[in-house]
Amino acid sequence: MNNSIKIVLAIILFLCLADMPYGFYQFVRFAGLIGFAILAYQAHEQGRQTEMIIYGALALLLQPFFKIALGRQMWNVLDVIVGIGLLISVFMKPKESQR
Repeated sequence: MNNSIKIVLAIILFLCLADMPYGFYQFVRFAGLIGFAILAYQAHEQGRQTEMIIYGALALLLQPFFKIALGRQMWNVLDVIVGIGLLISVFMKPKESQR
């Protein structure tokens, strides 16, 4: 399920590059909040603190309640970086923790 969430989030973030109606961007904010919150929780449960912080920060950045105005170009850059990062994380194997 973890990889499915990442792929769906990456797709909708890449779709933000197209000229979409404003309602789509509202949907992306809600989906991003929920998706990244789930990923942060799962990372916490697996003991991956760095991933938890990254996903938590992305959930806060995309949350729809207190909008962060970055401008269209900056949001596009952010969407591409996060989308590529999500796709890379799908294909990379996590390192085993040494205890």
